[in-house]
Amino acid sequence: MSKPLTVWDLPREEYLAPGHRMCQGCGAAIAFRHILKATGKDVIISMPTSCGEITSTVYPHTAWRVPWIHVAFENAAAVASGIAAGIEALKRKGFIPKDKDIKVVAIGGDGGTFDIGFQALSGTLERGDNVLYICYDNEAYMNTGIQRSGATPLGAWTTTTPVGKVWRGEWRPKKRKDLIAVAIAHNVPYAATANPAFPVDLYMKVKKALSIKGPKVIHVLSPCVPGWRIEPEKSVEVGKLAVLTGMWINYEYENGTYRVTTPVPKRKPVREYLRLQGRFRHLTDEEIKKIQELVDAEVARINKLVGKEVIGPVEG
Repeated sequence: MSKPLTVWDLPREEYLAPGHRMCQGCGAAIAFRHILKATGKDVIISMPTSCGEITSTVYPHTAWRVPWIHVAFENAAAVASGIAAGIEALKRKGFIPKDKDIKVVAIGGDGGTFDIGFQALSGTLERGDNVLYICYDNEAYMNTGIQRSGATPLGAWTTTTPVGKVWRGEWRPKKRKDLIAVAIAHNVPYAATANPAFPVDLYMKVKKALSIKGPKVIHVLSPCVPGWRIEPEKSVEVGKLAVLTGMWINYEYENGTYRVTTPVPKRKPVREYLRLQGRFRHLTDEEIKKIQELVDAEVARINKLVGKEVIGPVEG
């Protein structure tokens, strides 16, 4: 049996240049760095308007050391499909060697994926295009002022789900739109969740996805310092706590089989995750209890899909 990879085993090449304008502690910056380590240099990135886009490509500079295309908010997946089709056409004409492996990856935020780009993503998956779509999910429209998105979790403060006498933050559960379930409903061969606090897991999933022909989706949690109201040095800790509490589950789906890739034998209570974030500071004990119940139900659902208990009960 081969030894499991560690961060020291990942490629040394850096295809995301330093000096970008992403925030200190930005989860997306960590994710992009390891995604590019997995893709290598032979990749074309399609990326819509997002906080990751505007902060990594402040004109006339770019942090992307690979071919990268900025596209409109709603059509990252459609443009990626066009790129993939163009590569195949050039191979047929002999302009690109038939055995040349050029990967096509679309990277969008939760706003450009769950909401504005949802139709284009569905089209790419339905057509079976050979594209990897990655959603980096910071759970709101962070680019334009922290407005809620279809991925905002229950109880979270945003500028469009404020906290006061009437509203208590976001009132809709995040699981109303389950991105991985949507992808699987399109009969994709591979879909997964990941988290930059677990970089080897993220790297391995991108590598695996790119080795599979057809449409693939990876949903990546992306802690956001200003939007989540956390300190820059806490973003990785918060990302880890998301998994250790069951608020986020690292798992993958491959040709009908589910597998949890970061087992948690004993979960920490969700309160430990929530209390580190200013966007949840208003929650009462009763509201936290409701979130805990939703997390328990999701853990039970994933364990059932896997066929065994890989995410355990709450400590104590």
